[in-house]
Amino acid sequence: MLVSLQLGSLISPAYACGCGAMVPSRTTQVSVDRETSVVDWDGRTEQIVMRLTVRGDAPEAAWIMPVPHRASVELGDPSLFSELSTLTAPVRATRHYFWPRSGDWPFADSGDGARVGGPSAGAPIQVVGRERLGPFDVARLAATDPEALQKWLKDNGFELPDRLATALTPYVDQKWEYVAIRLAPRDGKSPLVGDLDPLRLRFASDRLVYPMRLSKLASTPQRLGLYVLAAHRMEPRGTIGGDAPQVTYAGRLDPRSAGGDTGALEAVTGGKPVFLTAIEQSFPHPERIDGDHELRAAGADTPYRTMVYTDRLLTVGGIPVWVLSLLGAVLVAAGAALLVLRVRRRRPVAPPPPVVVPPPLG
Repeated sequence: MLVSLQLGSLISPAYACGCGAMVPSRTTQVSVDRETSVVDWDGRTEQIVMRLTVRGDAPEAAWIMPVPHRASVELGDPSLFSELSTLTAPVRATRHYFWPRSGDWPFADSGDGARVGGPSAGAPIQVVGRERLGPFDVARLAATDPEALQKWLKDNGFELPDRLATALTPYVDQKWEYVAIRLAPRDGKSPLVGDLDPLRLRFASDRLVYPMRLSKLASTPQRLGLYVLAAHRMEPRGTIGGDAPQVTYAGRLDPRSAGGDTGALEAVTGGKPVFLTAIEQSFPHPERIDGDHELRAAGADTPYRTMVYTDRLLTVGGIPVWVLSLLGAVLVAAGAALLVLRVRRRRPVAPPPPVVVPPPLG
């Protein structure tokens, strides 16, 4: 029984993609530790530039991405993510405190702290496009039957597990299409490890949607980072089973005047000003994910930027101000005492009252 369990753990595919499904071969494993995506939406067309950070021992895998309409696929520019990371970096500032804390003297040593029709009604699966993009073999599929998708993947070297076929059913019911991608390292031998080349998908959409439903199959906690480019500040309609999304940056941005190198960002936005919202979300229990992220305009375009503070003890000339304050208070008290003594010494002593002797009687 123990041997059977160990073999089962080796041949079970790993799922850990926040926006699709990763399918390795039966004898290998691959997981996605983090998914970072740039989503650009102008009210009619949506673009997703996605970068996956993976680990495992699989030299190749298949990845499935559901999309609401037919998508074009091309390689993305890796520098897009570094540009946005720089633009949204936290502002660092120093914050001083008065009274000593743990680690400060005297407690311890001081330290620093365009839409194209739906799938063909007559065919359960249709390959609507196929191209080679760098290390990726990309097939764009239209399917009306998840079992047909399962067979296509199997005929192309990958087996779609039953639970993933079941998870795809809602997308088939909504007549969504898929992007199926064969992932492989550039040398064709090394395992898929680290940041993969980003992919850029473009499709028509009258709402800003980020597919997440398939990530409920993940066996490990998931982390999602979204850079949302739109006309206004955007926010998810709900948590879809994860922790509350956290906004780490919100602000209006003109790529042409942002400073620095923003060529990749200009290519995505067409150089037009946009509102950038950066969102982080964790999914500690991915099995609770119950839908796709749909984002909407927030109530106001309120800007926000993360502040990172370094707390330092307030000093003057290297001496803690609280010490100087105490010394000053002692000196003031001592001076006041001396002043009182001097005043008392200089105060004239009143003479005793005269003694009145009564006159003798008689």
